[in-house]
Amino acid sequence: MPEETTNPDPPDAENARHLDHLRGRIDDLDQRLIELLSERASIVVDVGLAKRGDGTPIYAPDRESAVLKKVLALNQGPLPDRTVEAIWRELMSGSFRLERPLRIGYLGPEGSFSHLAALRHFGSSTELAPMTSINSVVEEVMTDRADYGLVPYENSIGGSITETLDALAEHEAPVCAESLIAIDQALMANCSPEDIRAVASKPEALAQCGKFLAATLPHVEIIETSSTSAAVMRASTASRTAAVGCRLGGEIHGVKVVFDRIQDRAENITRFLIIGRQAPAATGNDRTTVQFQTANRPGALVDVLASFRESGVNLTHIDKRPSRLDNWQYTFFTDLEGHRDDAPVAAAIEDARAHCSSLYVRGSYPRAVRVL
Repeated sequence: MPEETTNPDPPDAENARHLDHLRGRIDDLDQRLIELLSERASIVVDVGLAKRGDGTPIYAPDRESAVLKKVLALNQGPLPDRTVEAIWRELMSGSFRLERPLRIGYLGPEGSFSHLAALRHFGSSTELAPMTSINSVVEEVMTDRADYGLVPYENSIGGSITETLDALAEHEAPVCAESLIAIDQALMANCSPEDIRAVASKPEALAQCGKFLAATLPHVEIIETSSTSAAVMRASTASRTAAVGCRLGGEIHGVKVVFDRIQDRAENITRFLIIGRQAPAATGNDRTTVQFQTANRPGALVDVLASFRESGVNLTHIDKRPSRLDNWQYTFFTDLEGHRDDAPVAAAIEDARAHCSSLYVRGSYPRAVRVL
């Protein structure tokens, strides 16, 4: 009789076993991750008790910056740094909640880019409180009804946010951190593109997507709204109406993304400031925001700027707003590289003060180096 031969398993069966093996390894790693996260969380609870004992703030921007720098230096892939940072920010958000839940004010309504910024910077384990205006966000922090406030400061296309400048001056608000957020505009609707008859959004968002709208939807009605969130809410109920805005708004209000990233310029970034009372320590990569009014004499502004130049301090932003005290008197805002405790920065500020009727350091804080 001929010898019996054993047929090898078909390729599909062999691949299935390999897949089961890999999934088993992932399950084992998940178990170890949970164990390590639980161990980390137990230490966080002890850290919280120690902080309460000496009044140390729960959120420490300088410590956050150091942790993220260390973690990203350890990352060898294949996960990109942006993914690793998002994971660690959520870990830190959970840590805040274990130590003491934080209340964060932001410019609402829900689904706005400010809401997205608050989520990406502080994570989903904090209490996020939408406010009706930037001034309300700052006021909420200054009256201790919120631990921190997140406000838009400048956009890479539209420039400075004047309401934020005015709120900083009015409330003498302290700045403790910053965040860079990618502003990716989406076209959202609950109908097909060919059925869209109107597009709604705030004027700034519509302007950022002007080329796309002219090429793709040239004959539709344009409806201006007070915010991108309001536009999405309108699109959720009005037939054949689309909205330009943040994808988060579409997720919240049940409006589907028809086209994504429709802004005319790909690099559309908004810089947000974090309003908070603590003063972060120097990290070696910091920014300082200064508010001042010049003395009423010829050349005073030139003398202020020369103070920074002569100390070798680089100015990265300068703007002005009416002082609201006297006609034709202005309050200037400038950002500079370095920390107020750095010797060159301290010397420049002291020298500039001699040419000003008033000068306030609104805060020194770690520079945001990655776009979230």
